[in-house]
Amino acid sequence: MAQSDNNTLAVPAEESKYVTVFNDPVNFNAKHPLHSSWTLWFDNPGKKSNANNWEQSLKELITFDTVEDFWGVYNNIMKTCDLAISSNYHLFKQGIKPMWEDPANKRGGKWSIQLPRNKTMSEIDNIWLFTMLACIGEAFEYENEVCGAVVSVRKAFFRIAVWTRSSDNQDMAMSIGRTLKKAANIHGTMEFQSHHDSSSNAGKAWTV
Repeated sequence: MAQSDNNTLAVPAEESKYVTVFNDPVNFNAKHPLHSSWTLWFDNPGKKSNANNWEQSLKELITFDTVEDFWGVYNNIMKTCDLAISSNYHLFKQGIKPMWEDPANKRGGKWSIQLPRNKTMSEIDNIWLFTMLACIGEAFEYENEVCGAVVSVRKAFFRIAVWTRSSDNQDMAMSIGRTLKKAANIHGTMEFQSHHDSSSNAGKAWTV
């Protein structure tokens, strides 16, 4: 298969014979590259987890860099609504761990919202899907600011979050928040806080 840059379709050497997933979902031989490679992580630390052993429960599942590979992953993993309590999916750019301590995250923050389970059970899969699509599809004006996204399953709620590299530029943060809310069709108020403020329960959150 011929090599391509991030702005062109990767096709076989005989370009007249390439078949996309839209033409044949099974026997396609051409893929649409993403701007960045993304890694999907999963964890379910349980009640005995703490800050010292949480990382041991974090599992790196797969890395993908094309539209077709994303859908191959998404269609073959458990949906959010079926995950056990305390589970989390993390979708981050390759090379960035879903941890505050990672160099890409340590000065950053996150947009987040808690959605009541009893009201959003039928919607959470689409909200998470559209959140991921916004990330991998460069829907954000400041897409280089976006590190990744997390969906968390708790007893009373689901939480959606998008992590950013920085937390001191309100204009950039607000742009990301507004885009996320629209792209994922999120109803309710989303809040942005730096990771530092989130850990210390300090600071005033920005909202959209």
